[in-house]
Amino acid sequence: MITRFGDAFLNETERHSAWGAAQLETLTSFLPEGPWTADLETCAYRQGGLELRVSVLGTFDLEEGTWMWGWANPGLRGTEVVALAAAVERYGRKQGIPEFTEETLDLSGFADPWRAAETLAFAGMGVAGAPGYIGAPAGPTTRIYFLPDDPQVPRAALDPVTLPRTLVTGAGLLGHSPRSVVTGYFDHHGVPVDEAGDLVTALLPGGSAVRIGFDAVGRISEVSLTAGP
Repeated sequence: MITRFGDAFLNETERHSAWGAAQLETLTSFLPEGPWTADLETCAYRQGGLELRVSVLGTFDLEEGTWMWGWANPGLRGTEVVALAAAVERYGRKQGIPEFTEETLDLSGFADPWRAAETLAFAGMGVAGAPGYIGAPAGPTTRIYFLPDDPQVPRAALDPVTLPRTLVTGAGLLGHSPRSVVTGYFDHHGVPVDEAGDLVTALLPGGSAVRIGFDAVGRISEVSLTAGP
């Protein structure tokens, strides 16, 4: 049983926080309302008349408080439907992040095991570069998490107007390393940054520049945009 995530996992998750939060909003707006079904052999997920190709990331047992990665599921191991989950496991081994490489994680020691499971799904989404994740009930005490693997799902664009809210929202999810949230967001969008002391500057497409300042304890204190030529 674990009672907190390790620093390596938290640092990795922070890199995806701002991008991931914006992408989940985009996915939520895209998915139609309605009941869901899935055919794991064909990697197909259907909801409200929409069909998407998906990968099984993992499952969470609400009663036991345990998370199992899709690549570790005995009935799915080695199949196409857990390909993205397997990529997360390989990344975890390369980076030395045990939360991605343990077959099953006992989250019952967390104050909120469900939130811990959602954090694992969020981190897995980020590592896989998937455009969101879908959590759905798969039984009385089981929840299954899918990663969309389909170009139909729109990608959240970098919007200078909403950028301050996006960065501050992402930094507030874990509160572990706001600087990693900022640099990770621009990395997701392929935008180079310059870091100097307590200031990160990113040159946006079109020539505009955004400056993000941090206070003495590392929190975001300023987000300002300078229009390009």
